[in-house]
Amino acid sequence: MIFEMRQTMKVNLAELCVIFTISRQAYYQSLNEAQKKEFELELIFQKIYEMRKVHKRKGGRKLYKEIKLFLEEHGIKMGRDLFYKFLRENKLLIRIRKMRAITTNSKHWYKKYSNLIKEYIPLAPNRLWVSDITYVRYGNSFAYLSLITDVYSRKIMGFSVRGDLKATGPLDALRMAIKSTGKDKLEGLIHHSDRGVQYCCDEYIAMLKKADILISMTQNGDPLENAIAERVNGIVKNEYELEQFKTLKEVQNRVIEAVFDYNNLRIHNSINDMTPNEAHQMCGHIPRLWKTRIYSTHMPNRA
Repeated sequence: MIFEMRQTMKVNLAELCVIFTISRQAYYQSLNEAQKKEFELELIFQKIYEMRKVHKRKGGRKLYKEIKLFLEEHGIKMGRDLFYKFLRENKLLIRIRKMRAITTNSKHWYKKYSNLIKEYIPLAPNRLWVSDITYVRYGNSFAYLSLITDVYSRKIMGFSVRGDLKATGPLDALRMAIKSTGKDKLEGLIHHSDRGVQYCCDEYIAMLKKADILISMTQNGDPLENAIAERVNGIVKNEYELEQFKTLKEVQNRVIEAVFDYNNLRIHNSINDMTPNEAHQMCGHIPRLWKTRIYSTHMPNRA
């Protein structure tokens, strides 16, 4: 404060020290502290810049978890709230983009299946897969990203990027998920999706039944009924900057990189700050770092 008053009012230092009843030595110590703090903030800014070069849309919560060791090593004291304030003041918070394209058409004549996963928490990998489709802009067109995610580990099991909303994309993603897992590990697995025509069509249902996978679908169009699938789609699309591409091939190549990064490097609060690949090797209850529970341990009937 004294330094600011000297700059703006050009008041004599001795007069200010009398006003604030402090010594010259205390003033210079406070000035050094201010300079130290400015240096620390610059270190933090540079560290965030380095982290964002690898993962441009990494959110504040993940940044803080990963930067804590750096802060400790440099003797910098900064809590979560102060860290968020720093991000906000330096315009480093990630803005969530709103989706605009419609990817679900449930007005069709194909059979729609019941929701089997109400109050169900899988306690091992390959017990519950969830599927969804999102869009990615490129040039003046849209590409459509189909993902299949294992709920227990949050691992992306299969994916596909196509230039249309035909069932081919979801079928490719499902085929990849089944092949990468192995049919011997699919017993009792439930596949959950919305009621879109891609998931209800004859080809998709036939592939699920051939692999002896149980079929579950949302009932009321409520996003919460397929929240994890939509959440993972949003992470891959927004955090890995699937945008500003010129060709479909560029989108496809970037998605391959993003899925690898997501499965191997991205930590999740929902799986005790493990990566999906780490969690996929686990079995039994995994602690979650929040209290909200989407499913319970009730296992649905096979019929």
